[in-house]
Order: sequence, then C-alpha cells, then structure tokens
Amino acid sequence: MRIADILSATGTGCFVWDNGTGMSTLDATAARLFGLPPEQTTLPLEALRPRIHSFDYTELYNIAALAVTEGTVAEALLRIVAEDGAVVRTLRLRAALADQALEQQDTSDLVLYGLMAETSLATPPGTEEDHPAGLRVELGGPVDASAGQAPAAGDRRRSREEFLMGAGQVLAEAETTADVMRTAAELMAGLPAADFVLFGVRGDRLVPLGYYGMPSSAHRFFQDVPLDSDYPGAVVARTGRALYIGSPDEYRRRFPAAWPAVQPYGRRSWAYLPLAVGGRTIGSWMITYREPAPFAPDERYVLTTVARLLAQALSRVHIQESRRELADSLRRTMRPARATDVPGMSLASRYLPTGSGLQVGGDWYDVIPLPSGRTALVIGDVQGHDVRAAGIMTQLRIALRAYALEGHRPDAVLSRACRFLAELEAEDLLSSTAREEVDNLDDHRFATCLYVETDPATGILDLARAGHPDPLVRMADGTVLSPVVPAGPPLGVDPAADYPTTRLVLGRGDTLLLFTDGLVETGGHDYESGWERLRKALGGLRPDSMEKLADELIHTMHGSPPRHMTGTGLGAWRGGGREDDIALLLLCRGEGARPRRGTVRRNVLTVAQSEPVRVADARHQLRELLYDWADGEQAEGAVLLLSELLANALLHTEGDAVVTVEVAGPPGSRVLRVEVTDSSEELPHRRDPGELAARGRGLLLLEMLADSWGVVPVGRGKTIWFELREDARSPAEPVGASGR
Repeated sequence: MRIADILSATGTGCFVWDNGTGMSTLDATAARLFGLPPEQTTLPLEALRPRIHSFDYTELYNIAALAVTEGTVAEALLRIVAEDGAVVRTLRLRAALADQALEQQDTSDLVLYGLMAETSLATPPGTEEDHPAGLRVELGGPVDASAGQAPAAGDRRRSREEFLMGAGQVLAEAETTADVMRTAAELMAGLPAADFVLFGVRGDRLVPLGYYGMPSSAHRFFQDVPLDSDYPGAVVARTGRALYIGSPDEYRRRFPAAWPAVQPYGRRSWAYLPLAVGGRTIGSWMITYREPAPFAPDERYVLTTVARLLAQALSRVHIQESRRELADSLRRTMRPARATDVPGMSLASRYLPTGSGLQVGGDWYDVIPLPSGRTALVIGDVQGHDVRAAGIMTQLRIALRAYALEGHRPDAVLSRACRFLAELEAEDLLSSTAREEVDNLDDHRFATCLYVETDPATGILDLARAGHPDPLVRMADGTVLSPVVPAGPPLGVDPAADYPTTRLVLGRGDTLLLFTDGLVETGGHDYESGWERLRKALGGLRPDSMEKLADELIHTMHGSPPRHMTGTGLGAWRGGGREDDIALLLLCRGEGARPRRGTVRRNVLTVAQSEPVRVADARHQLRELLYDWADGEQAEGAVLLLSELLANALLHTEGDAVVTVEVAGPPGSRVLRVEVTDSSEELPHRRDPGELAARGRGLLLLEMLADSWGVVPVGRGKTIWFELREDARSPAEPVGASGR
C-alpha cells in the first residue's frame, strides 16, 4: 500500500509552502480542504490568502520564525473561510522546514513541508467579532484551543503584535551599540526576565557586547569564550538554534563544563537565542530568570522575534560605527598632527565634517613652522565627499608640507603641488584594471588651496592662491577688508600653471581669516550672498578670544555646530549634518580678538609692473577702508587720487609701487593718509595741459581734492602722499614740495 493512499484514506493532505518563489503546491486532498477542486495544483501564495483567516495567515510566519530558530516541528490550527468570511472548517496543520531552509536560517527563502487534516475541534466563540482567537501555536506539543481562552488569546495576540511592532520601530532608530542595549533593556522591562547579556562573534571567540540588569561584579561570570566551547551561548552561535534551559538541573546535565562558571550567579532558567542576519549568525543573546520559566510558545515567539530585531539593529549599527571609526581616522589626518604656536600671534582653527558615516570631505588645514623662522598656513579642499577625496587630501597635504619645509616660496610650493596632484591622478587612472574603476576615476579630481607664509615679527604675509576663496582681514577697529589675491587654477588641473605671490601686511590687532567654501555656501545661500553674510559676521562679532571668535563665526553662519574638532582632539558626535565640510583658520597679530574702536586703520598693498590690473584692487580696498566715511563724495575723491598716483607710478617708473593707507582719529574728525612709493628718484612737475591733452592733470587733481599733499624722497625712490580730513570745511594749502 502506498503512503499516498493511506494519507488520502485518512483525509490528510500534503503541501509545500515556498516563500522564495511565492508559490504553494497542494495535493488533491489539501486542495479539497482549501475549497479548491480535488486535484493536485500549484498556485501563488496570494491566491490562498483569501481562503485563510487573516489572523491565522499572519501566524504562519510566526511558525516559520520559531522553526528557523529552533529547528522543530510547528503545529497549529488554521481556519478556512468562505467568501463571506464565515469559517467553513478548521484544519490541524503540522509543518517542518526543508533542509535548505534550515541551512539558510532566513524566512525570506523559507520552504515548508506540511500535513493538514480537518479537526472536529469547535471554532472558538467570538472569533469573527472583535476578539478573534486566531490559532494557537505549539512546538512539539498539543494544540489548546478551548473556548474559554479564546477572547484572552486574541487580546494577547494584539498586545504581542503591538509590542513587537514598537520594538521594531525603536530599534530601527538606534545609531550605536549603546542605543541597542538601552532599547533592549527597555523592551525586557515588560518581560519576566531578570537580566541579559548580548554576545558578538569576533573571530574565533564569543565576546560580550553589553550587560543589562546585573551588577558589574557578576560580569566575570559571562566573559568571552572560544566559539568552539561547550558554553550554551557559543553552541547557539555555531548552530543558529535557540536553547531554552528550564532549571539548574537541566543546565548541569546538558552543559556540565559550563555549569561551574554560571552556578555562582544563582539563576534558575536561561534562554539563549541566535542573533542572525541574512543567514549569518553574528552573536547570541543570553536571558536569565530568577525563577523557573516554562518558556510557553508565545514567550518563545516574542523572544525569537526580538532576537531577530536585535540582530538586524546590531548589524546595522556595527556597519555605521565601523564607517564612523574609519571616517574619524581619516578626519584626524585633515588636521595638524600637533598644535602649533605662532610667536607673537594668536591662532585658532576648526574643522567640521559634512555628516556622518563615510561622507568624508577633502577639506583640510595645516600650520607649518618653516626653517626660516616664518610660519606657513595652508587651507584647501579636494573635490568630492568620499574616502577617495580624503585619501587624495592626505597625500596632497603631506606633499605640501614637504615642499614648504624645503624652503620654497609660496608660488613654488603650489606649482610643485599642482604637478604632484596631476601626476597622482594620472597614475591612479593608469593603474586601474577594472572598467568600472576607470569610469569612476575618469572624473579628474582637483583641489583648491590657499598658502600663506607669515613673518610674525613684521606681520608680512606672502600669499599664493589656487582657485580657493579669497581671505578676509578684520582690522583692529573691526573694519573688514577682502584683499584680492590673484589666483592660478585649482591644483591638478594644469601641471604647468603659475601661481603669483601677493604680499599683504597684517597690522597690530588685525585678524586674518582663511576658510573653505562650506562656511559661506549653506542654507540656500549662494557664494556671493554667503560671502556678504560672512563679512558682516566677522565685522560685527565682539568675542574676547580667538577660540570664541571661531565658534561664533560657525554659529552665525550655520547655527550650533553638531561636531567640531580643534587642535589635535576630536569632538564628540552629536548628530546632524551639513551640505559641505568646513575648515577655517584665524590668525591675529597680537593676543586679543576684540576690536578696538579708535585705533588706526592701516593697509599696505604692492602693485607690480606686471600686474596693472591690481590698480582696481587698490581702489576696491580703499573703498572698504572708507566704508563709514562721513562724506561719500570725499571718499570717492580719495579713490580717484589713488588711482591717478598709481597709474603715474607704473607709467613713469620701471619698478613696483607700494600703497600705504592709514585712517586715524575718532569718527567724524578722522584723517586719511595715502602714500604711493615707487623706485624712481624723479620728482613730479606741475604742468599746464591743454584742453585736448590726455596727461598732466595729476598734480592739479591733488591740489583740487586733497587737503594736503607732498613728495618725500626715500632711499632710491620717492613717496607721494596726500591727506583728507573728514568733514573738512576748507582745503588746506599744499605742503612739502609744493608741486615740484
């Protein structure tokens, strides 16, 4: 007699439930029990769903979860319903996992083999109303579906599902292992368990990740153990099967080698559940009880589901923490290896990352003590926000430091760095063997950079710029200047690029600000509007130290920083993110950062013969110095006179011209003094130009617009100067050379 004939004679049907394909195969008896034509059929799982009570259909996945974890046979009651929702019959179902599913330990590709037969058990009352009992799940034991327990069972199921749904939501929000432990502790507060330990697999050992509910003195009972040991937690991690130990006698009998280690802790029951993700066991979860626990199916189902949620959360936060650790390591390379002091000057620095994880930018800064006694300040930004950008930044920063320590001038340092980056990118492209890697490298990376060499004794700054934002200078009285520093292309674009050097002088109490574009491009602002916001912020802040000025600048431009790094330390992570990295350097000639009203505004600028376009820069800076001059027409007259003197110096001499501007005195009665120094000893002469003459009106303009002016011989050259008095009532007589 065939087995199929026996099953058919007893009204027992066979089925295969395949989650992977989404199909179910029923023999003729099983098809009849489901209300289908009595013949073998294969149909989608969704086609069976309307024929099964909704609560029972959901419970099938609960059975699968327990079977995956425990490797046991699940037994349940399954109600078949008609189109109008009325229960037609109740089936007793027994199901076991196929071999491949046992290996995978994952319900996504679950395959169940099962038997089903109609049962004479009465349908519990109230199941079609507000308190559906659903099915009762047993593992290797009888099914209990007594009518008196039905309403309570429905309530328990809803409460259980709500609990598990809430557990999934809160664990999904965890960002660190500590968050997972804290959430697990909150979840266990509603269960009869006393305490628990989470273990993780680390190589060939099982190590504790965190403890809950037990004093620190008890941690010694639950330390790391070899993964191949007889400790129950290690057995669960190896096999992926849950273990439930209901009494000390059972523990001592099943695990005699591990019993002496846990006996002193004085617990009466234990549950060990695997922490598995994607078919891979990453650890185990030990739960202890002060009293013997029966481990009823409902409790085992809850523990199994929470274990899966914990495993998913731990796996996710482990990846996030690994990325953060890598990102933090990379970010540390973006700052100097040690704090550097600049004699006679105050220095403050900040670096703020763009976000969490591996969203690492290429912004960096460096402070380099030079063999000459000077100090180099470097700030830059490599294109991109990924690990490759950070890697390029690290190599470029090392190269820049090496070139600077060799004693090269700023223009030579950037020229060499440009060639280095261009060659580095070319080597990366040629060394790529995979086509997709070549495609990724095909977008050539470049870097912007601003290199400043400062002489602390004199305040002289020599600057070279490679496509980087211009610096800002806040004078001692709070006036903000935006010196125009001629730039070459970004590093790595043109290996033969030239980077001109610009000389500025930082006066006593003046502050230099170097920054990356992330400081100004934020919150929907473009570069221009962000630049104006930064100028106003720098001029309006009144901190009493450079460190406070750095913090207030960031707060003004971006709000409270979620994370910042200063010196060689690493700030604590507080969440949040921004559109771009931020790096900034503040250098003050002197100790204080608070502006001092009534001090002298002084600015020095060199205009080279080869750069006549810098005459416009000189006019721009003079306007910035006179931004609050009482008489706007008088200020524009000063700009006109400066332009005339500079044009004459470049036209009639062969050397460079040096412009020195000073504004002194209290507002309303200040004196502006402008000096233009050139290398020619020839003094200017008064001329009487005709109506059509294009030249010869410089001294006439001085006499008409200046309150006083003069010429002073200086070494191998001369200085032509003029003065304007704020709100002067009548022009003063010219002094000095009297126009000769």
